[in-house]
Amino acid sequence: MEEKELTYKAAMTELESIIAAMESDSCDIDRLADYTSRATTLLKFCKEALFKTNCEVERCLEDLRAIAQQ
Repeated sequence: MEEKELTYKAAMTELESIIAAMESDSCDIDRLADYTSRATTLLKFCKEALFKTNCEVERCLEDLRAIAQQ
């Protein structure tokens, strides 16, 4: 999946899948580094998405406060 097509929901779903695979008794130790790398990439993506959304919500709230003060 290309990162530009990735959504927060898809990233979280993939993270949950990776975690389940890593917690499984049948976890392939040869894939552990790949799982960890992909999980790190997904976590960074999610963190950035949450930060961006938070900034947008804060901007909207500031706009509403400014309107309310008029």
